[in-house]
Parts: sequence; structure tokens; C-alpha cells
Amino acid sequence: MMDVIRNPEEKVLKVKTKSVLLGRLPRREGDKFKTAVVRLFDVNNPHKTTEFPTKTYEFNDIEKIRLVRLNSSYYLEGNDLVVNDLEEIYITHEGSKLVIKGYQAEVEKRE
Repeated sequence: MMDVIRNPEEKVLKVKTKSVLLGRLPRREGDKFKTAVVRLFDVNNPHKTTEFPTKTYEFNDIEKIRLVRLNSSYYLEGNDLVVNDLEEIYITHEGSKLVIKGYQAEVEKRE
């Protein structure tokens, strides 16, 4: 069973993880913006595996997610952004925005 945390009370979350898949869910009734989904994985390129997230955070009514100093990949076949080679991330919830920072090994090429 997946661990889904909806609208955590903490304003800053520090989480150890290998990769993150960022996506969205439809707007909830009464919200101005959509729901942001942050899925954490123990493997790189989770979209290419059958692995389930170790933890999922959902944040209602989010306008945008800002990535700070992180290399990411956007795959046009889906609507998700992938951030690989992480050690840990910090998710800061600021009103209708999320800021994601982290520690990441820089990888130039991957097969």
C-alpha cells in the first residue's frame, strides 16, 4: 500500500529519496488551481519501471512548482517531470507555490 500524505501541515519537508516524479491531479472543487503531486522513489527513472513510490505528497490548490538548482527531465509522452540522482530533497510549501531543493549527483549521460 502506498503512503499518500495530503496537504502536510509542515511548511518544510526534508526527505531522503533517489528520484522524484512531479505531476498534477485535477482541480478540486472550490480550488483555484490544480493539485500538485510529488512522488518519491528509491530508483532512478521511475517512469521506466514497475516500482511504486515509497511516499506520495499531494498539495491542493498549487499554482506552480519551482525547482531550485536541480537537473530535471520532462518526458513528452506523459505530463510528469523527473528528477534523478538525488540524496534528499526539501519541499517548501509557500501559499499556492511549492519550492523543491535538494542534493543531487550531477550526471551528464545515462543509458
